[in-house]
Amino acid sequence: MQNKNISIFGYGITTKPLINFIPNAIYYDDNCKKDYIDEDGRTIKPSTAFNPQTSNLEITSPGIPPSHPLIKQANNLISEYDFFKETKPLKIWISGTNGKTTTTQMMQHLLAKNGSIAGGNIGTPLAKLNPDAPIWILETSSFTMHYTKEAKPDIYVLLPLSPDHLSWHGNMKKYIADKLSPLARMQEDDIAIIPKVYKDTPTKAKLFTYEDENDLAKLFNINTDKVNFKGAFLSDALLAMSVKKILFNELDYKKINSFILDPHRQEELYDKQKRLWVNDTKATNLDATIAAVKRYENNFIHLILGGDDKGVDLTELFIFLQDKKVKIYAIGSNKEKLVKLSNSFNIAVEKSKNLQDAIFKIEKNLTQNEVALLSPAAASLDEFTSYAQRGNEFKETIKTNF
Repeated sequence: MQNKNISIFGYGITTKPLINFIPNAIYYDDNCKKDYIDEDGRTIKPSTAFNPQTSNLEITSPGIPPSHPLIKQANNLISEYDFFKETKPLKIWISGTNGKTTTTQMMQHLLAKNGSIAGGNIGTPLAKLNPDAPIWILETSSFTMHYTKEAKPDIYVLLPLSPDHLSWHGNMKKYIADKLSPLARMQEDDIAIIPKVYKDTPTKAKLFTYEDENDLAKLFNINTDKVNFKGAFLSDALLAMSVKKILFNELDYKKINSFILDPHRQEELYDKQKRLWVNDTKATNLDATIAAVKRYENNFIHLILGGDDKGVDLTELFIFLQDKKVKIYAIGSNKEKLVKLSNSFNIAVEKSKNLQDAIFKIEKNLTQNEVALLSPAAASLDEFTSYAQRGNEFKETIKTNF
C-alpha cells in the first residue's frame, strides 16, 4: 500500500481513521475549497482536483452517490469493507430496511462475552475496530454494499426490505440488488439468514429463509413465550438469538430480555390520565410504520403521519391502513399528499399545522383504550433537525401539557 497512490473520497467519520493504515493517502472532499493539511497530517484537496490518471486505488465514503463525479471518474474503486477484507475476525453483516441497528445492538449484547465488537453504520468505522477481536458485528448499509466488490460476510443477516434511499440507488430493483449482492461472494462454509422471498438468489452459502418471527422461532427452536419483546422488536431479538445459536448452540433468554431498547422506536409513555402515547419517530419509511401499526392494531389508533417522504409511493401503506381502526393526523411537507391518499382510501384524516397541533387535536378525543401513535413514515428534516428532535418534542409536549 505504501507504494501506491491512494485516493480517499470524503473527509468524514468513516474515512478519517484510514490515515492509520494509509498515511500517504490524499483525501478529496466537496467541502474543501483549497488544499490543506489537517492536525493529524491528512492531505485534503477539493473534489475537483482528483486526477484518475495519477491514482492507483480509490476508497470511497459510502454516502457518496454513484452519480458523483468522483465515483464516475474512479478506475480502481473499493469500499472500506474491501480494504479490510483480509482481517481475521469472523464477520457478521446485518442489513435490511428497518431494525438493523436494534438487531446489531442485540447481537452485540448477546455475543459480547464471546469477544465480539460492533461497528459499521452503528457508529464505529472498520478502521477503528480491533483487528484481533474474534468477531466483528457490522451494521451494513446498502450504500456500503453497492461499492463492495470483494469482501463478504461469514454470516449475513438480512431483515425485510421496503422502499428506501431510492433516489440514491435509482429504483427498488437496484436497491434490492445491492442488499443481496453479498450472497454471490459467499462460500459453502458461510451462512445467510434472509427473507423467504429472496430464497432463489444464487449463492453457495447455507441459507435459512423466513417469512416472519414464527418461521425464525421454528428454524432455531426458540420459545417466543420466553422472549419479552413484541412486534418488530421480537424479530430483531430472534435474529440476534439465531446467530448466537448458530455460533455457540446457546439460547440465553435472560440475557436477551435484559437488553434495553434505544429511545424513539415504539417508545411508550402515559399521560396523567393513563392514556397511551407512542413515540415511534424513528419510523421514517412505510415499512416501519406498518410494523408499529401492527403492534397496536387491536386498539383504535390516532396516527400522526408526515414529513419528507423523499417521493416514495405510500399507496402500500394506505392499502394496509384501510381496514384498520385508525384516524390519520397529517403533518409535514407531504401533508397534502397524505390527505389526498386518505380520502382515496376512505380513511379518516385531519390536516394539522404541525406536530404540536396534531398532538392537541388527538388529546381532545383520546380515550384510555386507544393509542396515540407518532409513526411518520417520513424523514424529519423538513421541519426538524433530526428524527430525535421530532420525538423529543412529541414527548415534551405530552409531559408538559397532559
